[in-house]
Parts: sequence; structure tokens; C-alpha cells
Amino acid sequence: MRSHVEFLTTPTADTPGTTLLLHFDKKRYLIGSAAEGTQRAIMQRGAKLTKVSDIFLTGKVEWANTGGLIGMILSLADVVTTQAEDAVRIAKEKAERLLVRGQKANDDGHVNGKLGESVSAFEKPTLTVHGGRNLTHTLATARRFVFRKGMAVELDEFEGRDTQATSRDGEWEPTFADENVKVWAIAISPSDLGSDTSHTSMTSNSTRRGSFNRTHELQADESSPERSGESVDTERGRGNLMRKAVVSEMFNSEWRLDHLVEMPLSEVDMPAAIFIRDSETGKIREYSGPVPQETKSPGGPKDLVNDVNVLVRQPWPGALIRELPPTSPSREALSYIVKTHPQRGRFLPDRAKVLGVEQGPKWANLAMGICVEAVDGSTITPEMVLGEGSEGTGFAVIDLPTEDYVDGLIKRREWNIETIMNGVDAIVWILGPGVGKDERLNRFLSGMSHINHIVSSLDHCPNYLALDSSASVTIQLSRLDPLRFRLPIYDNAKVPQVETSTPDTKGELPLFKAAERGKRIQLQPRLEVQDKFVVPPLNTAKAWKSVSPEVERLARDAENELQNERTKQEIARQQKDIPGTDVEIITLGTGSSLPSKYRNVSATLVRVPGVGSYLFDCGENTLGQLRRMFRAGEVSEILRDLKAIWISHLHADHHLGITSVIKAWHEEVWDGRKHPRPQGESIGQARDYLKVLQEEKRLFILSEYAMIKWLKEYASVEDYGFDKLVPLAILSAKPSMGVSSKMGWGDMLLTPGSEAGEGLEELGTALMSIMGVSDVQAVDVDHCRGSKAVSFTFPSGFKFSYSGDCRPSKDFATIGRGSTVLLHEATFDDELQGDAKAKKHSTTSEALGVGVAMGARRVILTHFSQRYQKIPIMDAVEGQELETSAHSEVGTTIDAIMSDPNLDVSRQTSIVEIKDPASVDVKIGIAFDFMRVKVGEIIHLEKFTPALIKHYEQHEEACGKFRRERGETQADNQRTKKPRQEPKARKAKAKHGKNHVDRLEGYIKELGREDESQDKGRDAAVAYG
Repeated sequence: MRSHVEFLTTPTADTPGTTLLLHFDKKRYLIGSAAEGTQRAIMQRGAKLTKVSDIFLTGKVEWANTGGLIGMILSLADVVTTQAEDAVRIAKEKAERLLVRGQKANDDGHVNGKLGESVSAFEKPTLTVHGGRNLTHTLATARRFVFRKGMAVELDEFEGRDTQATSRDGEWEPTFADENVKVWAIAISPSDLGSDTSHTSMTSNSTRRGSFNRTHELQADESSPERSGESVDTERGRGNLMRKAVVSEMFNSEWRLDHLVEMPLSEVDMPAAIFIRDSETGKIREYSGPVPQETKSPGGPKDLVNDVNVLVRQPWPGALIRELPPTSPSREALSYIVKTHPQRGRFLPDRAKVLGVEQGPKWANLAMGICVEAVDGSTITPEMVLGEGSEGTGFAVIDLPTEDYVDGLIKRREWNIETIMNGVDAIVWILGPGVGKDERLNRFLSGMSHINHIVSSLDHCPNYLALDSSASVTIQLSRLDPLRFRLPIYDNAKVPQVETSTPDTKGELPLFKAAERGKRIQLQPRLEVQDKFVVPPLNTAKAWKSVSPEVERLARDAENELQNERTKQEIARQQKDIPGTDVEIITLGTGSSLPSKYRNVSATLVRVPGVGSYLFDCGENTLGQLRRMFRAGEVSEILRDLKAIWISHLHADHHLGITSVIKAWHEEVWDGRKHPRPQGESIGQARDYLKVLQEEKRLFILSEYAMIKWLKEYASVEDYGFDKLVPLAILSAKPSMGVSSKMGWGDMLLTPGSEAGEGLEELGTALMSIMGVSDVQAVDVDHCRGSKAVSFTFPSGFKFSYSGDCRPSKDFATIGRGSTVLLHEATFDDELQGDAKAKKHSTTSEALGVGVAMGARRVILTHFSQRYQKIPIMDAVEGQELETSAHSEVGTTIDAIMSDPNLDVSRQTSIVEIKDPASVDVKIGIAFDFMRVKVGEIIHLEKFTPALIKHYEQHEEACGKFRRERGETQADNQRTKKPRQEPKARKAKAKHGKNHVDRLEGYIKELGREDESQDKGRDAAVAYG
């Protein structure tokens, strides 16, 4: 049996962490970091994660190591579900074929063959994540937006005292073992902390499913007087039980979307879909009467209404936990020693014959290590007929964030335990900046010259392009339109990485070999470091030259036209009344649902000269996209100028990058320093709010209340700069009622410009001024609970409107009236309008219709389905201006677009109609990752559309030709194969085949995805969170 370890990632702008894949034939393990961008890099490598059963996280439990974990788990769960659905389909097809043939089952009813195997192969799998203290808390904070039923997730937390090697009967017990490996976890504390083992481990071995009712009992009893005398350990134990149950319900719940519960109307948590049972017919219908209204603050009291009993969907269990028990940051860093099991020697048939063992099953049992009985009745043990075996081989993965961890590593006794270290012939070192030059570490290594040492760090690994496909597209686009698309920042050779390290940090470490993507450590049959699988850097010259002469000519024609004086004058005429033409819009991520090889998830940066920068949504690895697009000095400038981050809704693809961005901002602006306030006082409680805002640099976070809660909860795991934020929970405007948006800050509810009293009017106005805007208005839109679209208005008159994810919204068209730029999602092409309605997204024409309705001068389309891997279908926008639309009545058109009776926003007021469609002058742009376009240049984008379309047409033709040739080759191979014989056992399937299909279909129903698409489950995750 062969096994090996492969480097999937090393530190780059795209992949800030180091991730290894431990490969066995039937099982896989991930070891190292699960940083943002890891999932996307794995996709780029083509590595399959469906056999991954365990993830061993190294280093500290902080977002730098766990930022990609949530997205990875969601994707794995979706893949498993899809495989189960495929198994049902295949099982049905096989059963139908057998039934058509008229085959009948054997009398004993025994079912054999592939049909039965397909059921057992898709019993609900389990993923176990191993890591340090606060791992469970980190995942539990995501309970409001993570919900999956396809895969159980267990968490295994290690702490200092749990990872001290212990001996039992002379054997040093591993902290983890299965049929393939033994693992010893090593938790190391920094030297300035001493031992961080005062925190007793609160885990058993994992977060196995427990009673969620018990969790509610624990929560309800948090303030019980009887608990006042509890020890710290007991209190922590209770808290960890709650966290475990929360995580269990996030991934292995019995909750169903279609389950309705009865309650008084006054107790309904709005917004919510409300139903009522008809007293005459007994049938359930939608409730259409008055509903409770939100009043003072997010989550605050509701206006009383005439109470009737209504039916509502019960919130999924995670949403019932309002607060998690408190925790504190853990500074322990985890490392691991991993060994394969000893290998039995070769079976010796001659010895077996001499000992009187009959050839056949008994020989097989002996080879597998099972004792058998000889002809004479004596017991024959495997050792009597096997040759000399071999010690298991192994490797270590050592993660040292700073030099403070070196002493703790050296003092670990595992290094001196022979039974652990025998066979460990390779060590992977994951080092923070400067750690490699530490003299203590070098002295320690000098005694291990017989071991292969591989280092992965910013000081030893170059900043190569880890996402080859995305980089290739950007390079090609740069050749077509170099003003809007700059070449990505990279260096395939220089170390240390000058963009992120100081020049003098490269250590001596003569024993070290630098880690490289694809480098392998073969474990069996013997340990060997192999470079033959190393992935070469992207051939950027080849990507540049891949643009055909015809496409190049079209692009140059566009450039020449833009340089024409007549064209310049016409553009100037059309834009003379447009404010903010120098505002730059940078689309960092333009894909939907999950990252792909070509498009990252949602994030758009708006840079307003002289005012500041604003980030609209912040999907996973947004910071990596910035660092790939700008040099270090430019990234620092962007972070210093960053005024506000808007998060449209609590879906993972829209906000999982915010923690990294906030931390980078905090390190840049505050040098990572924390400036504590007097005890019991925070920014939301300070006596002089205005003074604080005027004297201190603050970052505004605007979103729904649940997002603010998530940021606050995670702050107890890691000090990433939350104390320097101004978190504003937005209460949506109601245009039909003349109600403007309000902002909840702590216990205050602010309405800029209103007579709020008690100085709140002045504070609300000051907030806008310090944020650099004159107004912010947001409305609820139809996508998931809490989804909002927003319009930012600046003092210059520039107005930027952003849809987030949604169906077309009349209220959004109202608050966005007169927008300079509308950035609207266009997830689906017009031909897939049914998909758009089902998944609560917009089509291209619907997005453009909203732009017409609000009178936007410029429209940029983004958030494309990942089915459009490189370029969305552009037929709807090619060469068109909205004033030349076939629809003559704009108001009628947009009303038709938004007439879907299933829309939650169908009761909104009529949109503002444009009386003179011919006066509308809208230019349209298609967003790509890494696109930089000034408002005054959006009109230029359409000139390059013919070149883009021709380029991708040629690319698709080349890919199609390759696929056809490959298909023909595969067909030829199939024809040369010997026809497969029908096994006799297949004749016994037909009668019982349907039972197996039913079992698989039952599994699918349990997942709640019988008629849902792959990405709709993620939408449902927050529908009732």
C-alpha cells in the first residue's frame, strides 16, 4: 500500500497558509492551515477532497488558520450531497434496466452487486476537524449562516495537558489513531506565557451529537443562583457542552424547512413568512393581516397587535442560541507527529505448509495478521509464517508562529521517545517571519541532520501565482485592455517575499529545503522526498501570447476609437453632468456561491478620491485579491483610506473575508495595538462619542444586526481589531411609508438629520460626515432573511447603489433613484429566469431593468453563476444602450419584471417611473475579477466587448475540440476493452432493487434537497437564522 504527503499550498498572496494532503488509497487527511483561499487553490490543483475524513489544523486557532474552514466544510457537504443524488439516479437506472429484462430475485432475497453497494457507500459521512482550544467556539459563531444536513462534523480540541505523551504498558499513546495512521498532537505555548495548560480540556474526543434540549437547559441556567459556587473548570465545561451541541445541530440536525409551529402573532420574530389555518376549510393559507412592527432597536420590542394564533416556520436550532458562553484567545500553537502503522512481513508459503496450514482462506487470514488452526489442531500465529516486518514511517509538521515558540518546542519530550521518533524521517516546518534564523532552532536542527527538513514560510517560498487559471485570464485581459486590467503582482524566485517580509529575515538553515507546490514525501514503501511532482510556475508568457491576432486587432481598434478626437468629445458631452467621474470601482470578486478557478466570491472596492475607500461585501480571500492586485505600499494606502465596509447579507460567499480585512486595517492603522478603555466602557458606551470619533481612526461596519453579532462573538477568539470598529446595524427604509433607514449603534438608534433628541441628531450627522458620506439608505430585498440593498450618497453628488443578492426590488429602485453607478447582481442569463426565481437571484435583463427604473447613469453587472466560468453570456448587453431597448415604456417593463407574486417585496410601493425613456443614457459594464474602472471610463468598456466575445469564442472552440478529441480517444479505448460479463449475482437484484433506491431517496429527503439546487442550501442556511 502506497501513501504520500503532498504540498497543496505554500504561503502566497492567494494562499496565505500551508496545507498538506496525506494520501492513502481509501482515505485522505488535510494537515496544516485552512486559511482563506485554500479551497480555491485545491480546486486549481484538481485535488479531490471527497475522501477527506480528518483535518488537522496546525498553529494557533485564529482566522489566519481557520478563515477558509467554514467554506471548505460547506463545499464538502454539498459535494457529498450531490454524490448521494447521483447514486440515487444510477441506482434507479440499474433497477429499471434489470426490471425491463424481466430478471427476478433469488428466493433468499439476498441483494448483491453495485445497487446494494451504492447504498452503503453513501451512508452519511463524518468529517472530524482537530485543532486547539476555541475551534468549537469559532464554528459555533457561524450558526446564524451555516446549516447543512449532508455531512456530520465532529470537532476534536487539543490543549497543552492533553498533548503530553503518556505511556501505557510501555507504549506511548497517540492522541489520534485509525486504520492508517497514529498522530501525536503537540501544543506549544509561547515562552512569555509559560504553560497555557491551565485551561482544562472541555472536549471528549469530538463534538459527537448530543441533546440540543440539554443545550437550552444550559443556556437557560446560565444565571442560576445555584451556579454561583461553580469552579471555573465546571463553568467552562458547561459552556463547551453548549458549543458542541450548537455545532452538531449546524451539520447534523433533524430540522426541516417545511415544519410549521403555532404561536401567538405577537410573539413572531419579524420579518417572517406567516401562515394561518382557515377555520372553515382547515387548509393552510398565507396570513395577510397586520403584523408586529419593529420599533426601537434591532431585536427590540414589537408593537402590540390583535393576537391570533398563526403558523410560522420554526427557526432552525442554531438560531435559538442567542449568545455563546464567553471565551478568551488561546496562544497555544499545535503541531503533529504522524506515523503509519508497522508493516507486517511477507507471507512465507513454505513455512505455512511445513506447519500444516491448508492453502486457501487460512493463508489469507495469516497474511492479514489473524491466527488460524493447523491440521493437527495447533494454533498458528502470523509471526510464525511472516517474514521480518518494518517499522512504520512518519513525518512531523511543526508550526512556529514566532520565535517565542522555539523554547516550548525544544523542551517537548516526544523528541527523546524512541518509539515515537523511530521512522520519522521528515519534518515540515511552518514558520512565521524571521523564525528560521533563530539560533536555538538551528542548534536544535544540527542534531537532526539525518532527517529531511522542508520549510514553508514567507522567508523561503516565493510569491508565485497559485491560482493559475485566474491569473491566466487576467493576463489575457490585460493584453486586451491594459488600462482596466493590470498584470497580477507576483515573483517566482525572490525570497523573502519583499511584499510581506523584511529583507533580512531569511535564515541560514542549511538543512532546509524550500516547500513547493506539488512536492511529495513518499511514506511507503519507503520514505523519500520527491520533486518530480512539483508544479512549475505559470507560464505567463504563454498566457500573454494566447491572445489571437484577430482578437488583438479588435482590441487595438477599440483603443484607437477611444483616442479619436470625435469620440473623446462625444464621451465628454455625455458625461459633463455626471458627478464622480474619477471615482474608481475595483471588482475583486465577481462569482456567486463559492470560489471557482476563474472567479472569486463577492467583493467590490470603491475608491472616492479625497474622501476614502469603501468595500461592498467581503467574500473569502478579499485581502488576498487586494495583495495580488496591488503592491504592498498601495495595499497599505487602501487600508489607511478604508472608511466603511458594507455587508449585504449573511451568506458565506459575501462576508467570510471581512475578519482578515479588518485585522489588516487594524495592523496598518493602529499597528495592531489595543487601546483599552476604562473597565465597563466601550465605544458604544463612551461619554463623549463625538470626541472619540473625531480623535480616533475608526472603521465603520454597516450590515444587519446578526452580522454585527457575529463580529462581536468572534472577537472573543481573537483580538482582530473589533474594539476600533463602529458597528452599525441598519434598520431598513420603508419608501412606501416615507420611513428612512436608521442605524443601531449599541443601545442608540440614529437617524441623520432627524430630531432625535439627547444629542443623537448631532451624533448621527457626525457619523455620516466622518464616514465621508451624506446619506446611506438600505431596503430589505428578496433573497434570504436580512438581505439588504443599499445606496451611498456622497457630498459631491456621486451616488453608488449596490444590490447584493436579490430579486428585482421596487424599493431598491426608489432609494437608488438618480444613482451615478448601479452595481447589480446578474447571477443568471435570461434563459434561466426560472432558476433565478427559484434561487432568489436576478437575470441580466432584470438587473438592467432595475437600472432603468432608478435612472442610473452607469450599470455594472456582477455576481455571475459559476457555470459561466470565464465570461457571462453577453448577448443581452452587447452593443446596447438601454434607451434603445425594444420596450418603449420603461415603467411598464420594470413592473412586468417585478410582478412575480412570490416576491416577499410584492407589497412595496410602485417604482418611480421614468417619463421620458429617450432621455435615459445608461452605459453597461461586465465585471471581471481584478477589473479597475473609473466611473468616467465605464463608457469605454463597451468598446472592448467585440474583442472579449471573440476571444472567449475562440477559447471555447479550442476547449471543445480538445474535449471531442479526448472523447474520441476514450471511446476508442472503450471499444478495445473486452465486454464485461454479467455476474450471476446481478440476476438477484431486480426484486429488491427498489428497496435500495427507496433507502437512498430517503437519505436525499433527509437532506432536504430533493428539488433544490446545489447552492440553494446555502440560501436556506440563513432564511430563519
